[in-house]
Amino acid sequence: MRRLLRTLAASAFACLLLPLSAAPGSATTASAQAGPIGMTSGFYTDPHSNPAVWAAANPGDGRAVAIRDNIASRPMARWFGAWSGDIGASVGSYVGAADAVDKLPVLIAYNIPGRDACGGHSGGGAGTPAAYRTWISAFASAIGSRPALVVIEPDSLGDFSCLSQAQIDERNGMLRGALAEFRNRAPNTWTYLDAGNPAWISAATMAQHLEGAGAREAHGFSLNISNYFTTGENTSYGNAISSALSASYGYTKPYVIDTSRNGNGSNGEWCNPGGRRIGTVSQTGGGAEMLLWLKTPGESDGNCGVGGGSAAGQFLPEVAYKMIFGY
Repeated sequence: MRRLLRTLAASAFACLLLPLSAAPGSATTASAQAGPIGMTSGFYTDPHSNPAVWAAANPGDGRAVAIRDNIASRPMARWFGAWSGDIGASVGSYVGAADAVDKLPVLIAYNIPGRDACGGHSGGGAGTPAAYRTWISAFASAIGSRPALVVIEPDSLGDFSCLSQAQIDERNGMLRGALAEFRNRAPNTWTYLDAGNPAWISAATMAQHLEGAGAREAHGFSLNISNYFTTGENTSYGNAISSALSASYGYTKPYVIDTSRNGNGSNGEWCNPGGRRIGTVSQTGGGAEMLLWLKTPGESDGNCGVGGGSAAGQFLPEVAYKMIFGY
């Protein structure tokens, strides 16, 4: 009954999340088809996140309490890729744990072939488009009817300068296929295509990329993943993208912003810059549909900056500790 009552309230709540300029049949349709926020009692905090595991394993470390209280105890996304092993079992276990405590999990699918083609620090992905289709189908099936938010393939629409037109077409086909899998297999999941950040690609060009990747079928798009731009900068960019979608293609979409590391804004560097700070904890609103911690504070961007000698995704307690205080 609790979930039913939340579901009935979700449609009214979803209307509050939509841009006022939303065109009929666009974001409204996406919101009506599923209401994962209204089906749950808040965002899921992963007790097995990298900072949580580190803090529990190092109780005598002077940094452990600060990392536990300021990072590990916050709701964050879980990233899934080849390292996840059996993707169906891994996703199913994670979503099931969130569902058991009536919380909303945020997941990131990060396994598209040719991943991070331009940046290079997080390269990899499924070996072929066929392998990716199998993987993403199992991902969606493992969520099933349970509520979830899923961001699909960060950087995938910003990496075009390193791809041929044939590769771009192939990537767009995989992204459209991924959206179809979630639509058909995970009806209570809201999906988001990633739209990069304010300093990467113009809003008009990103709107074109989103349209090519099937954004009409997504619930919305995501901004600032693993980057540092302020919430205000991202809000301006997100509104500009939505306006460009409306002007060129006749629909708008809501967006979410990664605020995990944007407390001090950007210094112009994207790969482990020093002096950054954690941002607003996951919540609805804030100039966007939601503000979310999508990148885990303290996890490396790669062998660069203050993360020299590390691998992308490796948890660095000193970086996490300094990010709490902004130095």
